[in-house]
Amino acid sequence: MKKLLALVMTLTLFMGLAIPVTAIEGDGLNVIVNDAVVAMDTPAQVWNQVTYVSYWPVVQALYPDATAVWENDRAVITATGLQMEIRPGLKYLVANGRYLYLPGGVRTGNGNLMVPVRTLAAALGANVAWDPIGNNVVLTAGTGPITSGSVAYQEDVVYWLSHIINAEAGNQPLDGKIAVGNVVLNRVASSRFPNTVYEVIFQRGQFTPVSNGSIKLTPNAESVIAAKLCLDGANTVGNALYFINPRYSPNSWAARNRPYVATIGAHAFYA
Repeated sequence: MKKLLALVMTLTLFMGLAIPVTAIEGDGLNVIVNDAVVAMDTPAQVWNQVTYVSYWPVVQALYPDATAVWENDRAVITATGLQMEIRPGLKYLVANGRYLYLPGGVRTGNGNLMVPVRTLAAALGANVAWDPIGNNVVLTAGTGPITSGSVAYQEDVVYWLSHIINAEAGNQPLDGKIAVGNVVLNRVASSRFPNTVYEVIFQRGQFTPVSNGSIKLTPNAESVIAAKLCLDGANTVGNALYFINPRYSPNSWAARNRPYVATIGAHAFYA
């Protein structure tokens, strides 16, 4: 099975669908799972200070009953209590319906899919630590895989968050969609704004899609994904509380009065 997936991944890489790993190999980096060194089919990689590992040996070590198949350009992993999908090039993986953000994307090394070890551990319900003396990444099994999305996500929150993301940034890149969701959730957490997603969105005079009715449009698939990524901690604009489109609002109140954070796609964000 592993060789089959590696072959398919090699073909996928050749076709230009995957992002190759251009990081440095971990210098003698070991991956230890439940006190046993795991034989990695591809050495661990350090990419922008994030440690990437080949997912399959780690999954097998934690879930010996796991199986993996290649379906619709992605690896589909099944084990007791776990259903996980990893697709090369995407900025997230899906585990039990939960969307976990990968800023550097899913990568490949020697034909094998590689993901950040901490994100993989979160999906598998494992604890992860760094042993600097032995130069080891140490994982220990937890009580089971990540809680399902049906439990973790509130339906009404996903509904309204995805609707505002779509209305404001439906044509923007994924990171821009996430950023809009971050602004809404940052406002919920701030004492200066209402304390629910619905109330933040419908606060008078705050979001144009509420007044022009575009908030009612059915969100596209990536807007729904972005909402779930936000709810699982994805953040591309820190503590930003405002955003504008400089093309239409070049002299907005936020631009004149609030600290600039970043520009993603068509939007500028301010704290």
